[in-house]
Amino acid sequence: MKARLVVFPIKGRNWCFSRSIDSATVASQSSNTPSTFKDLWKTVFSSSSSSSTDYGNSKRKNASDDSKVELVVDFVTSKMNRAWTNLEKAPQGTLKNKLHRLGLKLLSRVKPSEIFFKSIPKELKCVEITYPSSLNPRLVRRRLRHIAFRGSVIHTQYFYGSAILLPLTSVFMVLPLPNIPFFWILFRTYSHWRAAKGSEKLLHLVTNDSSCPNQHLETMSESTSSNSDKGSDDSVGPPWVFDPSKELDEVILHDDAKGLSQCSIRKICEKFNLNTMDVIKYQDSMH
Repeated sequence: MKARLVVFPIKGRNWCFSRSIDSATVASQSSNTPSTFKDLWKTVFSSSSSSSTDYGNSKRKNASDDSKVELVVDFVTSKMNRAWTNLEKAPQGTLKNKLHRLGLKLLSRVKPSEIFFKSIPKELKCVEITYPSSLNPRLVRRRLRHIAFRGSVIHTQYFYGSAILLPLTSVFMVLPLPNIPFFWILFRTYSHWRAAKGSEKLLHLVTNDSSCPNQHLETMSESTSSNSDKGSDDSVGPPWVFDPSKELDEVILHDDAKGLSQCSIRKICEKFNLNTMDVIKYQDSMH
């Protein structure tokens, strides 16, 4: 699995780190998620029964356990997304509509780096790093390593802190009103867990020195084509590759030192298929 990461300075020392949206990948992931609890039950227990015969292969058993946990998490996430969609469609002035507006205010406080880390799946094998051609690629990779290491530490700590608060907020279940604190802490626990796993995966990829520090996209394409001619596996290759963009460099140099304008940000987002709202958050964020 491959993903494009777009990295560029957005305002002063604030840099933007975002992943290009791949609609095909999102569709395939959603299609693999069970739609009902019955399907989830069958999938989990069928995989456990098939892996129970492999007593000597502990690695395969651990991988199977991890995949089952991921499947359950994806199932719960899908249910939460559907519930959020129903709140969004609620009529104005209703309780569901007020809950939706409250949720939007809370989500606006989520840092963009957390959203970026959550977009890094564990199946990722290679990242294509797109950056302005005027920047030093070593600096770009160093910034990626720094934010990934910092994110792995911070979100792991926040994950344990949020998990500790879950039993405390569950006592509000006795009230007739929706237990908003519990569901918010539950969401934050899941979000920090995803961000911690994504940052760890990104750190592993950009720290791997199996490829040359000056590896570029053209060089990787040549090596990939030569490997395919030899019948080698597609997974064999550098875990990261540089893709300097002159077009991205021109957009950034066009603006002044105060930072990128809203128009320039929208141009970059349209060109590289980024989420505009997430990118704008980086202007006032300290990651």
